Amino acid sequence: MRPYIVAATALAALGTAVPAHAAAEAPARERGFFLTVSGADNAWVRGVKLRCEPRPGGHHPHAAKACGAIHRAKADFDALADDPHACTKEYEPVTASAVGTHQGRLIVWRKTYPNACALDVDTAHVFRF
Repeated sequence: MRPYIVAATALAALGTAVPAHAAAEAPARERGFFLTVSGADNAWVRGVKLRCEPRPGGHHPHAAKACGAIHRAKADFDALADDPHACTKEYEPVTASAVGTHQGRLIVWRKTYPNACALDVDTAHVFRF
């Protein structure tokens, strides 16, 4: 057998073995949420990773409070407890989104608010980052 055929055969075998090996050793999918807030027409976007299981963490500055609120709402972002405070009536829309898992369940949520204050009232600590 010619050397280049042997080398190609060895590389092909290695190519099929590596993905199977890598998949076997891949870590379990990290639980949590990727939270974003964006301005009108996506003029600006900010986001943060929030991990709630097995314990609050990630890069969210209020991870424990945010996870507690999500847990109490059973990850229904429309049911998050309000944090009532006064807001102006100006219209500067912001869109909040959450994508991730909660207790093994996939959660995808998105909602547009008339301004950042209205978002803060409706979602409290969850989108305070």
